[in-house]
Amino acid sequence: MTQRRKRYDRQFKVSAAKVVLSGEMTVKDLSEELGVKDSTLRRWACECEEMGGGAFPGNGPSKINKDYEIVKPEKKVEELSARARY
Repeated sequence: MTQRRKRYDRQFKVSAAKVVLSGEMTVKDLSEELGVKDSTLRRWACECEEMGGGAFPGNGPSKINKDYEIVKPEKKVEELSARARY
């Protein structure tokens, strides 16, 4: 039987990261209280510290490859132009 992956909203992650960063509780104690792995809490704290308000933007990759976004429409235009010539 497969286990579903738990998902946490941005506010939950930020709040947990702030508790870790402030030192109010140890990572181990907070991990047990929240039911989240301690390695996950450490990662959230690092992301929050590095990215500040930009941490945990949502689903999917946090970085968008802008070059790909530009190339993709250009390729589509080339394909349509090639079809129109025939």
